[in-house]
Amino acid sequence: MPFPRASGILLHPTSLPGRFGIGDLGPEAYHFVDFLAATRQQLWQVLPLGPTGHGNSPYLCYSSMAGNPLLISLEVLCDRSLLYPDELHDLEHFSPHRVNFDEIIPIKMRLLERAASRFNEIASEDDKAALEAFCAESHFWVDEFAFFMALKNAHGGAGWTDWPEPLARRDPQAMDEWREKLASDIFCQKFLQFEFHRQWQSLRQYARDRQIQIIGDIPIYVAHDSVDVWAFPHNFMLDHDTLAPALMAGVPPDYFSETGQLWGNPTYNWEELQNRDFHWWIQRITALLGYVDIIRVDHFRGLQAYWGVPAGEDTAMNGQWIDAPGTELFETVRQKLGTLPIMAEDLGLITPEVEALRDAFEFPGMKILHFAFGGSSDNPYLPCNYVPNSVVYTGTHDNDTTLGWFERMPDYERDRLMQYLGCFSDEGIHWTMIRLALMSVSNQAIVPLQDVLGYGSDCRMNTPGQSEGNWAWRYEAEALTDDMRDRLRMLTELSNRAPQGE
Repeated sequence: MPFPRASGILLHPTSLPGRFGIGDLGPEAYHFVDFLAATRQQLWQVLPLGPTGHGNSPYLCYSSMAGNPLLISLEVLCDRSLLYPDELHDLEHFSPHRVNFDEIIPIKMRLLERAASRFNEIASEDDKAALEAFCAESHFWVDEFAFFMALKNAHGGAGWTDWPEPLARRDPQAMDEWREKLASDIFCQKFLQFEFHRQWQSLRQYARDRQIQIIGDIPIYVAHDSVDVWAFPHNFMLDHDTLAPALMAGVPPDYFSETGQLWGNPTYNWEELQNRDFHWWIQRITALLGYVDIIRVDHFRGLQAYWGVPAGEDTAMNGQWIDAPGTELFETVRQKLGTLPIMAEDLGLITPEVEALRDAFEFPGMKILHFAFGGSSDNPYLPCNYVPNSVVYTGTHDNDTTLGWFERMPDYERDRLMQYLGCFSDEGIHWTMIRLALMSVSNQAIVPLQDVLGYGSDCRMNTPGQSEGNWAWRYEAEALTDDMRDRLRMLTELSNRAPQGE
């Protein structure tokens, strides 16, 4: 569906400022929403909100429907007497610039477990009833997720294929025995999802009250080590004997990697999903709509045809394209849920068939300015070639920052950029590209906060193909200056992207 003209900022909540080593849903999240409102933004784009696994990637989560407990605000828990301020000191010495996941996670999880225990002891009847209502409303995912995480904790964090065979294959008797054995941890996991939900909904309402919508990602694939694959193995292409992926997801060689990207996620058993009327996908989308206002479908092209790589390959080079039932999926979604606010991440090798799928449902595609100045004048990422039903970005979380991109771009592309601009102001390349995005005909324009701040390559969020050092960037609250606010507000109003009717 086409969207009204608007603009916004891309920032994952882990990148927010704060005293406790990782951005969360506490006071600084509300301050960021205030900044969005002050600059007349209408969109806040976040990365997937799920509980991250190995590598801390939000695109490899233990669940496609749960929230990340690491985003829970400890300050809010203190306000509810579930923690005490002097218990938080161990988290106050970490860098304000990067998240040290390896050290922060065990400390914060111990505090969250303590809060769950106290809730069980002191919660009011109203709070207990609210928890029960949440679990009832979310039963289609929260019960299995809480059990999965409790089992993972009980087995030292091991992946589910390394659990005892009866548990890995979900033997009913073994499952019943372990549910009883792990009842306390299962409760803890449910409480953490309830608290995440409660804090997120409060923040979401605060944003809505200021005419700001939240855009959330739905990664096309889920992690192999996830409750989704463990609880619903029939939905995925698995080796029956080993339970490992029989066909792995990825993309062929492209702009980001000469050998392609081998993600390792299991691909879908689309025949089985279609036979079940895409029930799991409907549940997944329904769960996400409980957290966000607009859905960005990551790797949209994989819903028309996906790159499948046989088990045993070390790179994605020896895969093949396999058709997927994207049309049938989105028709079923529309029948069951109505017309939804969906954006398509249509980057990579895009064929006419992918464009036809996108356009049949009027999903806006993505335009990336960092891709615009290579090739010829028909480059689809050049602003002169945009259509209104699109979303323009200076860059995404997978790109370098605009400053880093400009410093490293080939001479040919730099010359093309200068020719396109016609002149070069002294405002800095980041503001020049922000201006170019906002003034384009694309209905929506999204700018990573790093570009608003004018930061370099050391502040990029992710480098595809690099397994370590990603997802850790944070900014300090003082970085959002009055001059920056005023400039962004001016450009937003000048480009007719401010909220109407004020």
